[in-house]
Amino acid sequence: MTDLLTSIQAALGLSHTPIPFTHSGALPSAFAVTELARASIAAAGQAVAELLLQQTGHLPAVEVDRRLASFWFATSIRPIGWQVPPLWDPVAGDYQTRDGWIRLHTNAPHHRAAAERVLGACADRAAMAAKVAQWTSTDLEQAVVEAKGCAAEMRSWAQWQTHPQGLAVNAEPLVHFLAAQDEHHQAWQGSLAQPLAGIKVLDLTRVLAGPTASRFLAGLGADVLRIDSPTWNEPGVVPEMTLGKRCARLNLHDPVDRAVFEGLLKDADILLHGYRADALENLGFGVERRRQLAPGLIDVGLNAFGWSGPWQNRRGFDSLVQMSSGIAEAGQRWKQTETPTPLPVQALDHATGYLMAASALRLLTQRLRNGRGGSARLSLARTAKLLIEQGPGTMEALRAEDEQDQSLSVEQTPWGPAHRLQVPVKISGTPIQWVLPATELGAHNPQWL
Repeated sequence: MTDLLTSIQAALGLSHTPIPFTHSGALPSAFAVTELARASIAAAGQAVAELLLQQTGHLPAVEVDRRLASFWFATSIRPIGWQVPPLWDPVAGDYQTRDGWIRLHTNAPHHRAAAERVLGACADRAAMAAKVAQWTSTDLEQAVVEAKGCAAEMRSWAQWQTHPQGLAVNAEPLVHFLAAQDEHHQAWQGSLAQPLAGIKVLDLTRVLAGPTASRFLAGLGADVLRIDSPTWNEPGVVPEMTLGKRCARLNLHDPVDRAVFEGLLKDADILLHGYRADALENLGFGVERRRQLAPGLIDVGLNAFGWSGPWQNRRGFDSLVQMSSGIAEAGQRWKQTETPTPLPVQALDHATGYLMAASALRLLTQRLRNGRGGSARLSLARTAKLLIEQGPGTMEALRAEDEQDQSLSVEQTPWGPAHRLQVPVKISGTPIQWVLPATELGAHNPQWL
């Protein structure tokens, strides 16, 4: 068992500085989810502090509230008089097959359509369960993936260790930094209060991990512009994840929109992307093209199952990685139940998001020092390995009353007023705060401020 924060600090090139944690309690889980929450958030805070040390000569103090870290790994928004839409499509979830379990991820309409191309139209979970039960897990997983859908057979950690993709992920670092020779010299425009003032972040990420990163950067003063396709929506997470950002839509298959995107990229300091590993390449915006358009770019990429191995281009989400990597199976044994038992929150997403933010901050610190850009690659599967190897979690539970008196002032969103929980990390002299409330996707024009 290793200390999570020490492992993360080493992966990011941060100093091995102890960071104090306040309060007690943890999320009940087979794995140390609260420890992962506090360590990943602490690392992001430390990356801010070390950037400020370089630019000001003063190292701010950092501390993390473990209760708030746990709550933010679930949701930070508390609607007043309205409800966030459901997170899951009605037929998404775990199903028993002839020889085990499989998870179908059908939140996006085209992912549900892919599953139904394989299984036939299903009006509800009962109809889906009857059809899934006729398949073996391996065959159904492969069929849905080949139909361009999202599915994951439940495997144990031991099985994942011998799987070609598990072996590939094991050989990857937690964060893979790549140096770049191209340069972009720009003076720091930030301050202790807003370290990322003047920094433009182009956000091509979805759902939770990447948006967690860009939300954190927005809270430090960055100009974050999120780009979605004309048809994409994720209503269950938009009120949580668009805080502090402007959101626009572009169709990267359309010549006019491609030209707009190229203009945005030329002026971007940081690019966050979470498409499949080959997606930007297939769109004509591969690594070399991005460098041509934006010399000195800080390029931070995320995928689900790792950047090498047979699954490197596979569609995936946190819940699917939990099934594939052994987390859900270990949870089943830990809880002594007959069904897969995932983590109590989408911890791989949130933790990887804070690691992405920390990676971007490390690369920005480097660029402010020598003018050179660089890139970082992370994956949900590699974060899963970090969590699994940390060791067991706990049966204890945070109490509902621990959440009381933790809210900030009211945030006026397009859906109605809402409270936001206090930020879990404190950086002395640097309040993490958002000028813009959460907003609908596509609410803004695709242009920098």
